[in-house]
Amino acid sequence: MGPPAALTVQVATTPAAWAQVLAIRLNVFVYEQGVPLAEELDEHDPEALHLLAYLGGRPVGTGRYYAEGERAVIGRMAVLPAARGAGVGAAILGELLRQAQERGLRAATLAAQLHARPFYARFGFVASGPYFLDGGILHQRMDRAL
Repeated sequence: MGPPAALTVQVATTPAAWAQVLAIRLNVFVYEQGVPLAEELDEHDPEALHLLAYLGGRPVGTGRYYAEGERAVIGRMAVLPAARGAGVGAAILGELLRQAQERGLRAATLAAQLHARPFYARFGFVASGPYFLDGGILHQRMDRAL
């Protein structure tokens, strides 16, 4: 085996990058997890900062945040099945937090799928409040200071 493929994360700023973001989200959320297409795209997409992760030069993951007051609302974290376990999600989340801090935001919040709570906890997020359905999947709110 050769060295691991290079992992990079960039802000998606071009129409081609946005198309890749959408393709990953549709693959993971709509096709794999059964989220209704009408719920996957929302009013925050135009204002949000979207990231695209590349593994070995191929787009494999995405995530976004938008500002709500002094809080970054993180979401739409998705990694293609073939790239899971390679640190892609951690690289995306780390860059989202860095970008939000750089912008001067003071806190971050997200709605975690229940199985993903331990992942977000590793980054200092703390779960609170009741479980709720989003796209037909149970979630729980998680927060942390920036």
